[in-house]
Amino acid sequence: MFEFDLINTDPNTGARRGCLHTPHGDIQTPIFMPVGTQATVKGVTVPQLHDLNAQIILSNTYHLYLRPGTEVIKKAGGIHEFMSWDRPVLTDSGGFQIFSLADTLEFDADGVNFKSIVDGSKHRWTPEENMRIQQDIGADIIMQLDQCTHYPATRDEVALAVERSANWAARCKAAHTREDQALFGIVQGGVFEDLRLESVQRVTELDLPGYGIGGYSVGEDHELMLSQLGTVAGALPAHKPRYLMGVGNPTTLVRGVACGIDMFDCVLPTRTARMGTAFSSTGRMNMRNAKFTEDFGPLDAQCSCPVCQKYSRAYIRHLVKMNEILGGILLSIHNLHFLLDLMRRAREAIEAGEYKQFLDAWMNSPAANDY
Repeated sequence: MFEFDLINTDPNTGARRGCLHTPHGDIQTPIFMPVGTQATVKGVTVPQLHDLNAQIILSNTYHLYLRPGTEVIKKAGGIHEFMSWDRPVLTDSGGFQIFSLADTLEFDADGVNFKSIVDGSKHRWTPEENMRIQQDIGADIIMQLDQCTHYPATRDEVALAVERSANWAARCKAAHTREDQALFGIVQGGVFEDLRLESVQRVTELDLPGYGIGGYSVGEDHELMLSQLGTVAGALPAHKPRYLMGVGNPTTLVRGVACGIDMFDCVLPTRTARMGTAFSSTGRMNMRNAKFTEDFGPLDAQCSCPVCQKYSRAYIRHLVKMNEILGGILLSIHNLHFLLDLMRRAREAIEAGEYKQFLDAWMNSPAANDY
C-alpha cells in the first residue's frame, strides 16, 4: 500500500521530487505537513485545510493517549473518522513530547517511565506498547518510539540514545502488524555527524518504508544542523522518503529541500499566527505594529490565499489587538498557505531542473534572513 516514486532529482542540488502513495491518497513531495497535535490544526477547519490543499496532517500520540484516550479514537473508527479528515495522517510516536514535557523521565533499555502533564499520573511505554497505541489511533504513517537527547548533550549520552533508538526501532517493527500503516524509523545522533551516520546504518538495516531525522531543532544553531543534513540525508536510501522532523522555518525548508529532504512538519505557522505574526515574501510581520493601523493592503501582495484576497492588514491588526479569535484564525490560514505554496513552487522548480535558481532567489530575497 505504500510506495515512494522518485520522479525527479535536481541536477545541481540534492532536491528531490517524489510521490508517496498511501491508503488515504498520494502525497506529492517535497511537502510541508500542518500539525494537528490534538487531532485538530488549531483554528483551522477540515474544509479550510482542503481548500489550502493540505495533503497530510500530523497528530501526536502522546497527547491523544492522554486525552481523549486511544480507546475513544479506536471506537470512533480511527483518527480519520474521529476528526472527519479523509486524507493521510502521520502520528509522531510521542518520544519528543515525553522528552520535552514530562517533569520526570526514567529511561532504561526496555522503555521509558513518565508522568502525565494532565494529572501527574505515572505511565510506562515500551516500543511494543507504543505500537499498540499508534495502531489503535490508526494513522497512515507512524513513527518508531525513540530517545531524543537535549542540547548540549555529551557524546556518551547521544551514543546511548542512538543505541536505544536502533534497538527500539527493531522492536517496533516486530510489534507492528497493521498492513495499512507505514512504520518509519528515526535517525538520532545529536550534532555528532559520525553518530548520525551510525544511526542511519542501524535503522536502515530494518528496511522500513521511510525514515525520519529527529533530534534536531532542540537548541542547536540551524547552521550546524544544515552543515550535516545533506550528508545524513544522502546516506538514507534514495527510494525511501526522508522526513526532517519538527522544522517549519521557511528558509530552513528551502535549504532542507536542497539537502534531499522530502517531508517537513512544525507548529510554527499556527503558533506564531496566534501570537500575531504573519509570514510574507518580505519576512515576518508583527501585526500588532502601529504602522499597520491604516494599511488597507493585503498581508502579502504576492500571496493568493483567501485571507490576502479578502482582508486588509488594518483589519487583521485590529483583530489581533482586540484579541479576537478570528485574528489568529486568519493568520493561521495565511501562514499555512505560505508554507504549502512555498513547497508547491519548490516542486515545480525541481520538475523544471531549476531548483538551484529557486534556492538562490530565495536566499537573495528580503525574507531569507528574517526567518
